[in-house]
Amino acid sequence: MVTWLLPFLCALGTGVLSGWGVGGGTLLLVCMTLFLGVDHRTAQAINLLFFLPTAAISLFFHRKNGLLEKDTWKQAAIPGAIASLAGALLATAVDVSLLRKPFGLFLLYSGASMLLSARKKT
Repeated sequence: MVTWLLPFLCALGTGVLSGWGVGGGTLLLVCMTLFLGVDHRTAQAINLLFFLPTAAISLFFHRKNGLLEKDTWKQAAIPGAIASLAGALLATAVDVSLLRKPFGLFLLYSGASMLLSARKKT
């Protein structure tokens, strides 16, 4: 089998699901750690690199279409940047094995929340 095929299929699948509104970044993390054997921290870094360009493009088009609330954006930008930096520093200081269980619990909670909210809507 070609060595690039499995990573390509994982990226393609998570990209398509992300386009449908499913958390593509979370799925990308799961694919990289479970199927590709990537270290959790490395997978998080790759996920951020995957996310940043799409977030920048989304921000551009949301601004262009007048969908940004400037007061909210101004209030959230600095605390969000500080919290992101603190989380990144904390993630590099903590042992990877300690991150796996809370991340797994987060995935279970997120999945259950999505399923329950979908049932309430129907």
